[in-house]
Amino acid sequence: MTDLSKAYLPAEVESELYADWVAAGLFHANPDDDGEPFSIVIPPPNVTGSLHVGHALDNTIQDAIIRRERMRGKNAVWIPGTDHAGIATQNVVEKQLAQEGTDRHAIGRDAFLARVWAFKEESGGTILRQLRQLGASCDWDREAFTFDETRSRAVREVFVSLYEQGLIYRGNRLINWCPRCQTALSDIEVEHEDITGELASFRYPFADDPTAGIVVATTRAETMLGDTAIAVNPADERYASMVGRRVRHPFIDREIPIIADDYVDPEFGSGAVKITPAHDPNDYEMGLRHDLPMIEIFDESAHVLASLDTPFTGLERFAARKAIIEQLTAQGLLVGVQPHDHAVGHCSRCRTVVEPRLSLQWFVAMRDLARRAADAVRQGDVVFVPEARQKPFLEWLDNLHDWCISRQIWWGHRIPAWYGPEGEVRVSREDITDPSWQQDDDVLDTWFSSQLWPFAAFGWEAPDKTTPEFETWYPTATLVTGYDINTFWVSRMLMIGLWFTGEVPFRTVHNHGLVRDEHGKKMSKSFGNVIDPLDLIDSYGADATRFALVRSAAPGTDVPLAEEWVEGAKRFANKVYNAVRFAMGNLDGHRPGALPERAERELCHRYILSRLAAAHTEVDRAYDAYDWPRAAQGLYHFIWNELADWYLEAVKPLFASDDPAVVLRARQVLSVVLDDTLRLLHPLMPFVTEMLWRSLTGSQGGSESLMVADWPTIRTSDRDVATETEFAVVQDFVTEMNRFRSQNSIAPAKRFPVTVTSTQADVFDRNGALMASLAGLSDIVIVDVLTDRAATSRVVFASGTAQVDLTGLIDLAAEKARIAKERDRVMQERERINGKLANESFVARAPAHVVEGERTRLGELNNTLSQLDEQYTQLDAVTT
Repeated sequence: MTDLSKAYLPAEVESELYADWVAAGLFHANPDDDGEPFSIVIPPPNVTGSLHVGHALDNTIQDAIIRRERMRGKNAVWIPGTDHAGIATQNVVEKQLAQEGTDRHAIGRDAFLARVWAFKEESGGTILRQLRQLGASCDWDREAFTFDETRSRAVREVFVSLYEQGLIYRGNRLINWCPRCQTALSDIEVEHEDITGELASFRYPFADDPTAGIVVATTRAETMLGDTAIAVNPADERYASMVGRRVRHPFIDREIPIIADDYVDPEFGSGAVKITPAHDPNDYEMGLRHDLPMIEIFDESAHVLASLDTPFTGLERFAARKAIIEQLTAQGLLVGVQPHDHAVGHCSRCRTVVEPRLSLQWFVAMRDLARRAADAVRQGDVVFVPEARQKPFLEWLDNLHDWCISRQIWWGHRIPAWYGPEGEVRVSREDITDPSWQQDDDVLDTWFSSQLWPFAAFGWEAPDKTTPEFETWYPTATLVTGYDINTFWVSRMLMIGLWFTGEVPFRTVHNHGLVRDEHGKKMSKSFGNVIDPLDLIDSYGADATRFALVRSAAPGTDVPLAEEWVEGAKRFANKVYNAVRFAMGNLDGHRPGALPERAERELCHRYILSRLAAAHTEVDRAYDAYDWPRAAQGLYHFIWNELADWYLEAVKPLFASDDPAVVLRARQVLSVVLDDTLRLLHPLMPFVTEMLWRSLTGSQGGSESLMVADWPTIRTSDRDVATETEFAVVQDFVTEMNRFRSQNSIAPAKRFPVTVTSTQADVFDRNGALMASLAGLSDIVIVDVLTDRAATSRVVFASGTAQVDLTGLIDLAAEKARIAKERDRVMQERERINGKLANESFVARAPAHVVEGERTRLGELNNTLSQLDEQYTQLDAVTT
């Protein structure tokens, strides 16, 4: 791959390069390989998933980390895999069955699980195949699955061990229940959304005086069927005389006490609240404190139980709410109903409103686990990047409740508990085959198995059944994940990893943000702003997609993305491509090697080597700090502005020199600079850099791949502030001359002389030929003082002034006419925009980004007008 075509076409090279990397085994590592161990594990995506833009960001960052560490000589491995995703996967297959007119209960557990396994085999690898398109350099030989045999043995070992230690128990407690999924949910599987509901106020009549009573306010009138108390604040004088009295339920033969509890907010509603211990977590705690009865009122699908013997039997909970309010109205007990904004929990899988419900479930006691994890963070054993994510993480651990881990579904790790004919319970590492013993039907929460991932992914099955992979690569180095699952997943991995291995599972937690659109808005199909990373890869290539993502991915902050930014990243890839293509046309087979002696290097060589050393230092620091925008922008600026715009232009005349030594030095420096640059850029843009590096170095790929080339060493001795200062004089002069040429519409090929006076005359003396070449001048004459001459114009730059003879250079009259016409056009557009911005209705009603766009355009027009006026003034001075 040494010949470079005119244009870079990602689609023609990316799949070929990836296949070559895989065939050469460059992603694979062994425990006994040379180098310091370094590992990361992929946050395992659900087997139901396909690549979305969040995955693309997360895996681009991981790939950049692992590629750089390989190049730094580490024994680096990146473990891929997928999560069986209990509820999510079961829901997909249940929908398929529903379309066939059946359900899981009709076909039975074994047949249903066979269907899910078939779905997993057919679709479960989709997202991992798509990661290959992104360039992910995972060790595919080590792919794991949270429900394979090895991971299943680890899950059972952990469950049984925690049970034996008294940290797993079975109890009848209030849990989150999804009536749609028909299963318990953990707190972190409940997403709270602000909605506008209703606050109903009604009167409970006193048992001893039905003509009087106490008014309560509730957002869930339907749960009054399970009320077992009315509570007031003990400091609320309005109700002091009522505490201890009883009220009568209007629909059920039940008397309810009025109690006092500090939890009650006197400012909410009437200051008196109904207590339903079996259907509200706060009421549940109050019920425990006051030994209140806990009465269930709904079945598993959230319909009113017949056992309550009420007129509402069989009604769905929200229908029951409406009916109860109607009955309260009919009995003259309803005080009123008003809109009320409040947070309501929804199932994170199906969006159904969650129902708090008493249920017999399996739990993990979290206090000791959480305390050990929090201590590890506070001691610095685990570091968060950015650091700001540590505080909410610790607050979560410090206030963690016991974790409900049983799920009433069929797809997942079945709980290893068996029940005997006399009600005995046995938890066992081995299956109990006695037919009189029945295994628990429930399965474990998906997060229970995925919490083992950092050590189970390396083959760990038990403390006494480890593997060379575990012994070599655990703990992992860095966990890369969105901040949104720190509580879901990161906390659980830290707790269980410490408990079972005695070490933290990762040294660093690098939290990136969520990918949003260019305006910072959440991507959503309903908003029409979803960006598919696979479409971006098809249109612009994987490198451009990766670069656009990381360029805005500051640690912990949300990541804006627009398609035009990916298009811009593709132009950057083209810039890199063209730089190497230019080099290949001038190197004549010369390969990167030794640099010329410092004393022999021309100014442009000293300049670019100095800037490379500075950029290398900055980029290394950024990579080490997980500051991806800083790394990307540092490379972008160096390559586009310093290497391509300045050095490549400055080196062109050297390649045309008649002196072979001059040409050789140019080849030596350019080849080394490009070699180092491609190595530095490789972690972010692996495909184009690999292709170009092979052309530059003559590598045939395989074991000679850039992937496993050495990370470059910073040549600190190349830093040269004096050279950069001298070259800045050159840059300033050339920039101002080019601006003058552009303002006066002088063709790039037109050569003309200038006369210069400068406080940096010695720089002009040493570099006159270079400056003339870069500015497209025929000659530069240095004088002490400029003399006024007719038909000339002056160009001011930082260290002096240049005088240009305009005679024969431009048609002065025609150019003045052109500028005047352009000025009129700009003035008209400016007046139009000023009119829109002066219109209060437009500013108030138009989208904010539209208004801001108009203001930006107005600023651009004002700047253009100033430039036109300056040009006209210069020409007018010459012609009058």
